[in-house]
Amino acid sequence: MDDTLAAARRWYAEDLRYKVPVLRNPQLIEAFASVPREQFVGPGPWRIISDPYSDAFLTSDTDPRWLYHDVLVTIDANRNLNNGMPSFWARNLEHLDVARGERVLQVGAGTGYYSAVLAEIVGSTGRVTAIETDPMLAAQAKANLANWPQVDVVSGDGRTVDVGELDVVIVFAGPTHPSRLWLDRLVEGGRLLMPLTDDSWRGFLLRVIRRRNQFEASSIGAVSIYPCIGGRDEEAGKRLHAALEGLPPGKIPIRALHVGDPQCDNAEKVWFQGPGFWLERHPAE
Repeated sequence: MDDTLAAARRWYAEDLRYKVPVLRNPQLIEAFASVPREQFVGPGPWRIISDPYSDAFLTSDTDPRWLYHDVLVTIDANRNLNNGMPSFWARNLEHLDVARGERVLQVGAGTGYYSAVLAEIVGSTGRVTAIETDPMLAAQAKANLANWPQVDVVSGDGRTVDVGELDVVIVFAGPTHPSRLWLDRLVEGGRLLMPLTDDSWRGFLLRVIRRRNQFEASSIGAVSIYPCIGGRDEEAGKRLHAALEGLPPGKIPIRALHVGDPQCDNAEKVWFQGPGFWLERHPAE
């Protein structure tokens, strides 16, 4: 059975290579081929959703090969919590160019599956700090990740936990604004990826790259995702919803993120303003 599962994981990873596609980071494919997903989603049978718009179904048996497809696997149906769609997160990680030896902060670890994927990418010389606000999920993640010593699981608020300098921050839930700490701890060339979502859980994936004391900003696509506990501002969510109206999904006309409030002479440059930050409109738009 071990050989059969290894073959299923390899097929699944190679399918992601073509589906995403993964072109820059082959180590990402090796990570998906190495991490046993069944270790992170509880015992079967499993509740599976083949795409976000289809109905869930319960697997007919407990064969882990059900898990080695590009599907959502339910962790807690009552809270609409799932182990995320592999192609979605593979695409996001591809855009972050995570490398060996890097220091990664993951906000929203869930039960730890993507923490393990990140750990495989950064290797034994890297570090992954996986933060989970739900104590029960954090405990599960800690147990599930025992074989990855480069991962430190922390039960707490991912917006306030300070682990020092970071190469990558990746957020697995939807806030209306970034934590100032995430931005402050990014080193030169450091990357932040976070869903920026409105009051309907919809929005876009904001990618930020630190260039000296400035932050380049862009959208890498649309998103609908579980809200970030502690990272939501009701009025900002409404303003973001209004800003997104009429735009093609994920096509956001921005070029920079600024900390603080805009000055009066920058008023025409503001595409969106949230608590403690604003996004600068691309001049061509």
